[in-house]
Amino acid sequence: MFWDQDNLKGLIKERLSDFQIILVSNREPYMHIYRGGEVETIMPASGMAIALDSLMRTCGGTWVAAGSGEADREAVRNGDALMVPIQDPKYKLRRLWLTRQEERDYYYGFANSALWPLCHVAYTRPRFDSGQWENYKAVNRKFAEVILSEVTDPRRTIVFIQDYHFALLPRMLKEAEPNLVVSQFWHIPWPNYEIFRICPWGPEILDGLLGNDLLGFHLQYHCNNFFDTVARTLEARVDLEKFSIFHQERETRVRPFPISIDFDRFEAWAKSLNTERRLRELQHSLNLSGLKVGLGVDRLDYTKGIPERLEALNIFFRKYPQYQQRFTFIQLGPQSRLHIPSYKQLNALVDSWEEEINSQYAQGRWKPVIVLKGHYSQEEVVAFYRLADVMVISALHDGMNLVAKEYVASRVEGEGALLLSPFTGASRELTGAYTINPYNPEETADAIFQALEDPPEHKAARLAAMRAWVREHNIFQWSALFFQALIRLPKED
Repeated sequence: MFWDQDNLKGLIKERLSDFQIILVSNREPYMHIYRGGEVETIMPASGMAIALDSLMRTCGGTWVAAGSGEADREAVRNGDALMVPIQDPKYKLRRLWLTRQEERDYYYGFANSALWPLCHVAYTRPRFDSGQWENYKAVNRKFAEVILSEVTDPRRTIVFIQDYHFALLPRMLKEAEPNLVVSQFWHIPWPNYEIFRICPWGPEILDGLLGNDLLGFHLQYHCNNFFDTVARTLEARVDLEKFSIFHQERETRVRPFPISIDFDRFEAWAKSLNTERRLRELQHSLNLSGLKVGLGVDRLDYTKGIPERLEALNIFFRKYPQYQQRFTFIQLGPQSRLHIPSYKQLNALVDSWEEEINSQYAQGRWKPVIVLKGHYSQEEVVAFYRLADVMVISALHDGMNLVAKEYVASRVEGEGALLLSPFTGASRELTGAYTINPYNPEETADAIFQALEDPPEHKAARLAAMRAWVREHNIFQWSALFFQALIRLPKED
């Protein structure tokens, strides 16, 4: 069955109309800032937030998230909430507030200095700090209290938790209200047991996650790693026939649900007059007229393989000098998590590579590499997707990578080449991409050359196949499969 917004609405109306849906994430889908003395609503450029916003616009309910915008407190109404999107309200956004210390220890600390490197095989050592762990637990408890305050009938409430910021939250919710339906999607990879076992609080994290009735990962491989980790850490029974874990007399079903995007939303953005205008502005302001363009779109994060990508470009311009003054690579890299030393080091390394490549090859107004560290809205990023003849995604390890799917959906003119690391979940689905090993920069350089040189009809066929896949396997299908699995829970019990 082809799933779109209408079909998902039909499923929810038929099977879940009497359920309250509460979605939980650290990042909010809309934030408020001051601009020109006025409060303005913006949507952060987050693939996950965009995808889940499409889900919540369809099913309604409440989204609980931490307020992070400078004007967020001014925008909320009674109960720290407001209806969103502002121009066409579809669901409630309930904000809670973290102190600077809580944000430092829970978010920058345990979540992103311990769990993030622990789960990504990018050879960055996790940092385990007992004080940060205590604040991580305290913030999970704070979210639990806010969520429970939003519940009207525990027997008719689905709580849908997002990601590694809330490993302890499911157990807290179940202990407070056993009749809640609690589910979670873990957006990053799950490591194997030998890696996970170094975490001092591993058993508590696993116990927290097993408070879920349903736990989802992107890939079956991540599910298998989780099964093995639980079996070797806790006194629990793993049933591989049912893909379930029995712990403390409760069953947690574990399933793969490869997440996707709202294809139609990106296609509409790509075709809009605003994007066409922005496209012309970028070509003029960045001196790209007549050039082939390559693109990378990533937060400045050490898992994304950005230095490896820039090293490959250095090789590319040396090995294929015919593309000097004919090809420019743009790296969109918003800075993030600069409170963490490894991110500061990465930022300096990217600057160093940009300076080295440009000092060696730049001529006149032409620059081989342009790094833009500003924050762009998702609609603005689509203009860059339209601009790019070649998209390079060289992640060292990634659960899915929605940028790959966003690029494919945005290439409405039917041309473009995607270079994709095999260490992303998306590589299992987007088989029309050119495969690159980010640890082999010469291979990446050669792949860029091949993607530029291949016949247009060959690239068009590759892209058409990927567009058809993403169109069908969209965020609405992902949501429907997840909700169908939840619907079956009572019957299986």
